Order: sequence, then structure tokens, then C-alpha cells
Amino acid sequence: MDEKGERWPIRMILRILFFGLLLALAGCSGDGETGPAGPAGPAGPAGATGPAGPSGDVDAADLTCTECHDSSTLIISKRAQMEEESVHGTGEAFIRGESTRCAGCHGSEGAEARIEAGLPPHDASVEGVENVSPYSCRTCHDIHQTYTRADFSLTGDASAVKMEYTAGTYDGGLGNLCSNCHQIRNPQPEVTAGEIETGTTRFGTHHGAEAQMLLGEGALGLTGNASIHYQAVDNTCVGCHMGEGRNHTFEPDLANCQACHADLDTFDRNGVQTETAELLAEIRPLLVSAGILDNDRDPEGNRSFDAVFPEEVANAMWNYMFVLEDQSMGVHNPAYTKAMLEYALEVLQ
Repeated sequence: MDEKGERWPIRMILRILFFGLLLALAGCSGDGETGPAGPAGPAGPAGATGPAGPSGDVDAADLTCTECHDSSTLIISKRAQMEEESVHGTGEAFIRGESTRCAGCHGSEGAEARIEAGLPPHDASVEGVENVSPYSCRTCHDIHQTYTRADFSLTGDASAVKMEYTAGTYDGGLGNLCSNCHQIRNPQPEVTAGEIETGTTRFGTHHGAEAQMLLGEGALGLTGNASIHYQAVDNTCVGCHMGEGRNHTFEPDLANCQACHADLDTFDRNGVQTETAELLAEIRPLLVSAGILDNDRDPEGNRSFDAVFPEEVANAMWNYMFVLEDQSMGVHNPAYTKAMLEYALEVLQ
């Protein structure tokens, strides 16, 4: 009842009891167990976007590959040129890539590994490989390393190449990659009491001696000078044999030459190829007569006899093979080519 003696409503009494109970509970110091968590409430509104974090490593799987593999025919056309028209892609010489001695050039796997390591062609650490393959895109390009157009970068660091068996260094821009293999790959013979023992039926510079021909070194019995093609052509081998369009047949195009020789309509400029062919034809029977060229065994080739010969005869055979294996018929270094063949004629006649 209130001060006037009137009764309180039941509702008021219940409220007083309820608040009293709350005060009692608030003053209770006992520690009971925590009850189970109630169900999660609805998500609140999204907060503002935070600042961008640092870039992480890009996984190749996240890349689209279209930077190279686009709708153009660039890759398809380059592969077709090489595989169907260049001996780099069609020649059977890659079979020798299983040999430790030959693996550094004859086959994609050995050549790529050697060039990346900066090793000369016959470094003993370059071992033969199994399932060797012909040259391909991967031999000369860093395919599928970054999954960007940087994968078209050339194998190795593109620095100048020290020749393995001569004193010079080939420093010809993009052509440096070519010179890793296209150099003399046999040591010069030793002279004993004015004589040379060939020691093989393949006496000479071996195939593809273009780097030294351009440098003007490697011949026996005479010295030479670097070719104007080495000194003046941008990127040397690539400038002449591939051009701006990067022709992967590697066949030289007269259009590339006409940048310097505007009126050129043949590679036989000033008759250099004709003269070289005539000199080679004149020297061959003289080598046969001297007993160093085995014409009966290899009437269309150039096998030598494994025997001892006067130094000048062996020099003539070496120089003859050097010009043949350069394969430009004098174009790479006209003056040096002519000097080698004239030397051979002089000592053999």
C-alpha cells in the first residue's frame, strides 16, 4: 500500500520484484560456467576498402600466355621456317649430340646447357644426353621462363665469345650466339721437324668455321684481318642471315646486303664466289697428288690420309678445308679467303 493506504497495482509489484532480483544478481560474486554461444547475428554492412598490399610472386599458372601465344602466326611461321628449311632443324647431325665430345653443338640439349654455362664447345663437363633432339626454339631462346615476351631473349648472356682454338674473341652483337658453335672445332696441328701428322681422316677445321673466317684468324702459314662484314654489319650473322624480319631459314637475303651495296643483284659481288670456286677446283687435284687428300675413298668429299706430311702440304689441306667449311665461297672475308687459297696453290705447285 502507498502512503495513503491505497493498494499498489499488481503490475507495479512485479516490477519492484524484478528489479530487486537484478540487483541481487549484480551483487553476486560467484563464478559460474560460461553458457554456449548464441547463434551469429546477421552480417553488418561492408567496410571501406583498405590500401593495396605489396605485390606477390606471379605464378605461371595465373598467366594467360597470350603475350606470346596471340592470334598472330609469328611463332608458327618461325618454327616452320626452321624445321622445314634450315639444317638446324632438319639435319641429322643432331644424332651426334649423344656423344660427350659432340654434345656441345650437335643437339639442342647439350648446346643450350653449354651456352648457358658459358663453356667452349669441347668443355669436358658437357656430357652427352639421352633422347637428343634437333635445334628448336628452346635452343636459342629462353622459352617459358617468364611467360612474357622476355622469353624470346637469346640463350646465354649475349656477351662476346672467346674462340676455343684461336686467340681471338668474337664480339658481334646478336651474332655472338651463333659463334658459340660456328667456330673452328679442331686444334691446330703441332709441327715436328718441319712435318705434321694429321692423326685423323678428317684433318681440317671441322664444319662451320664462320666466326674465325670473319675474324681473319685460324689459317695456317699466314695471317689475316677481320672482314668488313664483321666490322660494319650490325649484329653480324643475324644482320645478314636473318635481317630485320628475323628470317629463321637463316638463308641470306640480297635485300639485307643492299643496305650497303645498293646495286647488288647477286652474292657473287666482284666475282668473289666464282674466283673462289675456280681456286678450290684447281687446288683439289694438287692435294690428291700430294697424297694428303683421299680421293678414292671419298671422291666428292674431303677425307684426308692419316699420315705424316711436310708442314706446307698439311697447311694447304687445312686452309682448303677452312674455305670449304666456311661455305660462303669467299663472301664472309674475301681477302682472307683468297690469301689462303693462293698460299695453297703456291706450296703445292
